[in-house]
Amino acid sequence: MFNKTTASKTPLTLIATAMLALGSSSLFAFEPEGKVECIAPADPGGGWDFTCRSVGNVMETLDLVPRSVQTINMAGAGGGVAYAHTVSKREGDEQVLVAASTATTTRLAQGQFPGLDAGMVNWIGALGADYGVIAVASGSEYDDLPELMAALKENPRNVKFAGGSAKGGWDHLKVLIAAKAADVENLPRIPYLSYNNGGEAMTQVVGGHVDAFTGDISEAQGFMESGDLRVLAVLSEERLPGEFSDIPTAREQGIDAIGPNWRGFYMPADISDDAKAYWVDAMDTIYASEEWQQVMTRNGLMPFHMSAGEFETFVLNQIDEIEQLSKDIGLIQ
Repeated sequence: MFNKTTASKTPLTLIATAMLALGSSSLFAFEPEGKVECIAPADPGGGWDFTCRSVGNVMETLDLVPRSVQTINMAGAGGGVAYAHTVSKREGDEQVLVAASTATTTRLAQGQFPGLDAGMVNWIGALGADYGVIAVASGSEYDDLPELMAALKENPRNVKFAGGSAKGGWDHLKVLIAAKAADVENLPRIPYLSYNNGGEAMTQVVGGHVDAFTGDISEAQGFMESGDLRVLAVLSEERLPGEFSDIPTAREQGIDAIGPNWRGFYMPADISDDAKAYWVDAMDTIYASEEWQQVMTRNGLMPFHMSAGEFETFVLNQIDEIEQLSKDIGLIQ
């Protein structure tokens, strides 16, 4: 559509506006210097690792960092090791970002980070949502999600699940959300095996050691493309676009289960207001970029973006909701 306001600007004005937009980082008193670290609270191959490496690449492309972004893998306790490290060792560090997701809020909601809470870090922003999937090896006896749920109804211990989060974490909860929606009883009896990351969990499923995988679409993509993994359902409101459009939702199979996993970042406490403003703006810039939109499309990430105060409010509300869900299904008292 022809825009009169834009058309009325002189070429010099348009050039100045474009230069201001491209050089927005110069408006901030803080700018990163030297090495920037992104802590992925898991071993290579999982969703947090994907978040750090993908966002780091886009940051470098958009010149939001002076050099490279180094991904530091810090596995343990479902993200608890990285969270505790950030709180106790990195206070005031304005050069470190930590990948987070719904798995992070799940562990906080369940008190799995002893002595730590959501107010001990700065919540910087979210850059998309990765929807959960339930998948099996290509040769599995289960053809669809209702068949798998029927096996659980017969005996909750009939199907063993593997995921990249700790027991009671978000991957585990996705199975229980689906099972509860399918009227499976004795939810705590469903076997769930925890691995350090989604890649390791899928290897166990593909190798025939575990019956089913619970994780996110971005984690499963490689095994799907190789033909080793067959996704029975995606836990989204409607089918995902593009190459994922042939994957049925749980809802369309009669099981009303939704499991979005946002991808975002937190930073240490006691960073300056200028530093926080810079990184919040960087998240906004990344999300609006063509480069990041391409990453989202390739990896099945759905639109989901919040920054600064809005994101912190969302995180706190999600923690309250997951705490209640965890109580409802008997995971916590």
